Amino acid sequence: MKITAFFAFMAISTTSYATCWDEAAGYFNIDPRLLNAIAQVESGMKADAYNSNNNGSYDVGLMQINSSHFSRLKKLGVDEHVLVNDPCISVLVGASILSEMIGQYGYTWEAVGAYNAGMGEKRHDLRMKYAYRVWQRYQKLKER
Repeated sequence: MKITAFFAFMAISTTSYATCWDEAAGYFNIDPRLLNAIAQVESGMKADAYNSNNNGSYDVGLMQINSSHFSRLKKLGVDEHVLVNDPCISVLVGASILSEMIGQYGYTWEAVGAYNAGMGEKRHDLRMKYAYRVWQRYQKLKER
């Protein structure tokens, strides 16, 4: 994960919640409005959101980080408690995951869809359905 160095920066930073979006977005070269749109769709902007999935996994925090990521995040000192109680870390981890999807699919709506629906040919329709929901929120944010 590219976020290791960024965690060091965040630990010493006096970042306000409002600038978390810009800093995480800048670090991963992602539009902060896109990250915000994802958070709106994922959690309704609720930092303590928790959702169970049909496959036995669960999602936590503002960016709804899936439990499948917990083992690698634990190596960085980030656990479920941190993701729920520090929205900035949730945004940072979400940006990192989206960055990985962009690495796979390019800076496309397919990558945005993969943030939620995952990769694989059989998941294309799910990715596009999710991406459309994010796109709608993103357009509203761009109009401001």
